[in-house]
Amino acid sequence: MTADLSPLQHQVDAFLRYLKVERQLSSLTVTSYHRQLMMLIDIAKSMGISDWKNLDAAQVRALLVRSKRGGLKSTSLAVRFSALRSFLDYLIKQDVIQANPAKGITTSVTGRHLPKNIDVDEVNQLLNIDLDDPLAIRDRAMLEVMYGAGLRLAELIGMDCRHIDLTSGEVRVLGKGNKERKLPMGKTAVTWLQNWLVLRDVFMPQDDAVFLSNSGKRISPRNVQKRFAEWGIKQGVNNHINPHKLRHSFATHMLESCGDLRAVQELLGHANLSTTQIYTHLDFQHLATVYDASHPRAKRDKT
Repeated sequence: MTADLSPLQHQVDAFLRYLKVERQLSSLTVTSYHRQLMMLIDIAKSMGISDWKNLDAAQVRALLVRSKRGGLKSTSLAVRFSALRSFLDYLIKQDVIQANPAKGITTSVTGRHLPKNIDVDEVNQLLNIDLDDPLAIRDRAMLEVMYGAGLRLAELIGMDCRHIDLTSGEVRVLGKGNKERKLPMGKTAVTWLQNWLVLRDVFMPQDDAVFLSNSGKRISPRNVQKRFAEWGIKQGVNNHINPHKLRHSFATHMLESCGDLRAVQELLGHANLSTTQIYTHLDFQHLATVYDASHPRAKRDKT
């Protein structure tokens, strides 16, 4: 931290301590907030702003405009704006300000493809597969785990039995760059995974793969894509179903429920926050963090 004891700096320092001590965010995350807020302090000073409590909506927009004019790309601008909104929410908690002047202000990314998602009702319709056929049970388990944990297709296919902890409801996956992460799956996904594992030996597995084809081998990407698309049609979902769409829907629904962009980034295994921002349509909300309170299927005990 610098020696500047101005209200601008003092309040930012207090916020960073809050993130580190009370929120227990990683040093990388705190450093990211620090970097963005220091840049905003410099811009605020150049505008004659001496205390955050005097900030209004017009000045928030001016901070963003000056950041943009300084060469900041749209995705980086969104990161800075997210940091500012979180900081201002903190100031509300501390009774420094009464309302967030950034509320209602948005940034946007143009010229980049935003993948479509399916809404929660359509997901429930898709996953309401109630058949005794072993392959149908396998497919529902794959769909539930894919949506419940927000996996990539390669991560779903690469799951081995040793990677699953049914007691804790977690799975270890190896993502891009051989980075391993441990993810919650949600109660419904765990239930259907248990249902499938009871039947798995019927297919005479040739290795430790969780999801098998008819021949007992690890299921192929093409087979998963084909089965997901077929179930979309069978379940009457008017939306072409594929693994990527389920993963994107997971990201969108999580962000809508909890608003924690950093947490969603960790769950998705994104190295860069800008990737997560595209998934979430840059819909920044106030931070909250608990998975079980946020994911729509983690809150259900349905079978």
